Amino acid sequence: MKALILNSGLGQRMGVLTSNQPKCMTEISPTETILSRQLRLIAEAGLTEVVMTTGYFDEVLTHYCQSLALPLKFTFVRNPLYDQTNYIYSIYCARESLLDDDIVLMHGDLVFENRVFDAVIADEESCMAVDAEAPLPEKDFKAVVHNGRISKIGIEFFDEAMAAQPLYKIRKKDWAVWLKRIVEYCESGNRKCYAENAFNEVSDECCLKALDVKGALCAEIDTPDDLKVVSSKLHEIENRWVYMCFSADLIHSGHIAIIKKARKLGRLVIGVLSDEAVASYKRYPLIPFSERASLFANISGVAKVVEQKTLSYADNLRQLRPSFVVHGDDWVTGFQRPIRDEVVGVLSEYGGQLVEFPYTNDEKLKELDKQSRAQLAMPDMRRGRLRKLIGMKGLVTALEAHSGITGLIAEKTTVLQDGKTYQFDAMWISSLCDSTAKGKPDIELVDMTSRFRTIDDIMEVTTKPIIFDGDTGGLTEHFVYTVRSLERMGVSMVIIEDKTGLKKNSLFGTEVKQTQDTIENFCAKIAAGKKAQKTSDFMICARIESLILERGMDDALTRARAYVDSGADAIMIHSRKKDPAEIFEFVERFRSEDTVTPIVVVPTSFNMVTEDEFKQRGVNVVIYANQLTRTGFPAMQRAARTILENHRAKECDDMCMSIKDIITLIPEE
Repeated sequence: MKALILNSGLGQRMGVLTSNQPKCMTEISPTETILSRQLRLIAEAGLTEVVMTTGYFDEVLTHYCQSLALPLKFTFVRNPLYDQTNYIYSIYCARESLLDDDIVLMHGDLVFENRVFDAVIADEESCMAVDAEAPLPEKDFKAVVHNGRISKIGIEFFDEAMAAQPLYKIRKKDWAVWLKRIVEYCESGNRKCYAENAFNEVSDECCLKALDVKGALCAEIDTPDDLKVVSSKLHEIENRWVYMCFSADLIHSGHIAIIKKARKLGRLVIGVLSDEAVASYKRYPLIPFSERASLFANISGVAKVVEQKTLSYADNLRQLRPSFVVHGDDWVTGFQRPIRDEVVGVLSEYGGQLVEFPYTNDEKLKELDKQSRAQLAMPDMRRGRLRKLIGMKGLVTALEAHSGITGLIAEKTTVLQDGKTYQFDAMWISSLCDSTAKGKPDIELVDMTSRFRTIDDIMEVTTKPIIFDGDTGGLTEHFVYTVRSLERMGVSMVIIEDKTGLKKNSLFGTEVKQTQDTIENFCAKIAAGKKAQKTSDFMICARIESLILERGMDDALTRARAYVDSGADAIMIHSRKKDPAEIFEFVERFRSEDTVTPIVVVPTSFNMVTEDEFKQRGVNVVIYANQLTRTGFPAMQRAARTILENHRAKECDDMCMSIKDIITLIPEE
């Protein structure tokens, strides 16, 4: 594709501004002329060849173009009759340089904003810039449009017309038709008319689309008054705010490409999602907010970097009031659609505009994302994330997982509410659910080798932190090796309960015989476990059974103090009562003495309490310990019964997840 710029005119209406240079060299800002701006946009669009017609001050113009040092190859064609002919003859003079190629044609006194030129270049059809929002000019070009196609162009047309500007992209086949008629005009002596007169005679063969710029700047400068108007508009354009938001841990070519497009629209502000927002959205960030913000701040063309604390853009948009928000078109459908809808709504409050570019769907970028996920799944990266998340968010949630597929459910399930995204922060590998999945009683019958295999299955396909149900921890001598194994695997936390003997589920309470360990013995077990671990990332949580066994609040608090003093990284308090009053009392009293040690709860019985209420009271980890198991098995029983009752599987279809959805859930790698 070649650019054709027509610069043969006298520019007499510009007065002294064209007394020693052609009109195209008129300054429109402190740093640019009409022509330098045109050539910069041409180069940025990837074009390399420019054919320029000259006449008035042709040598000045030639030297000026070369002095700009742009990556462009120029072909200068002088119209020897520039003062006696119109630009139709200039095109005729340059015809040999314009054969067999697509052409971008513009007048040398035309100023347009970046998005207009980008739209012209990107259009797959031959097109001309028109503006349906602009009033029809008396003496300038208008285009007669029928069904999106231009049939006539000239200053004399008013019926069914739109304001038009001489900015074209013309495909090779259409240009061949138009150029042929231009040659015929000039060789017959008709050299003082517009080139558009020739187009009007072949518009049925030369298909030209009307490309509506919708009020964007695209205007010729014919007089000093035009110059003032255009320069003022250009200043406004170049100083308007443009907003984008990123979460990225690393910046790849797709990011750079869309940033380049966005900064053409004005002064670019990058919103960088906070660590908490990223963690709630897809995965824990590989690098913290401050470093991610620094990455974007050092990209050329980024005027400002701000923090975006949630997935919702609303607060930042209302504060900054950007003229444009730029995003890839990947959020038009799918999970992010409500966020997009909110952005459109906020922009409509003050007249802002959403600009969407095609999402970069590059296999190399997918591979980078896989590498990021793989890095997050590595033991050393995964192990410390639970502690960091507690510090970052205050409260984290964990969902039970007992297999690779339930791990994927815990990893990928996401809900968007009120402009925020919610997902589980971690996974809980429960001895109850692990045993149940194997069809065995929950009495520590499943050995650690088998339970470690469950961890491996889950870790292989997920990236989130893992909290491991260590039951009683077994003998202190055995617990030491369990800690080392879990830490080496990348588990974030083990929870052990202060009971001894054959394990019985805590929710049976005093209905079955359960023996609570002595404070001294359990403290020794905690201390041995802490001494055995190799890193500061791994956490040992002491689970207190005093309320379950009805030993009283004072006993629970005494044990909590002792366990923390022995090195416990967190305290889990449990209850089998539906009324959360005793849990709340424990948390309140413990927090009056200790504001630092994380508190863990498993609200299986007292399940009416919300996460926000837990957080306000000082709880740090909420574990949903068995809901996938308890909902999954009834569903499977129902499916089995339905098949037996109907002697076929058809009636079971409505209960089944599609194979396609299952395959989508399971990663390919």
